[in-house]
Amino acid sequence: MTPALYSASYAAYCLRMKTLETDLEINADGSVKFLSPPPDWLKPGRVHALLTVPSEDDVKPARQKLTASPEMLARRRAALEEVRKLDPYREIADPASWQKEIRQDRPLPFRD
Repeated sequence: MTPALYSASYAAYCLRMKTLETDLEINADGSVKFLSPPPDWLKPGRVHALLTVPSEDDVKPARQKLTASPEMLARRRAALEEVRKLDPYREIADPASWQKEIRQDRPLPFRD
């Protein structure tokens, strides 16, 4: 096949292709799993895929789950108890009307 003929047929082939960008999970047995539902147009069968794997430098470390120590929880409980003792909302008799009074609504377009 000549290069010109090859490039023309390859260009025609590319025009018929659809692109899908998604994350995949590769299992130890070599199977591949979509992490999001595949689109309706993707039919079962053989496909040509280009797989991009990040280098070790590009991989972000897993986020650590933050947990509160018992001391932190005790300080939080004490702070909430102090707020309860202060009773900062004691002057508000009707919370719904108070909310309407203090709320600053911005003007919305086409709403006179």
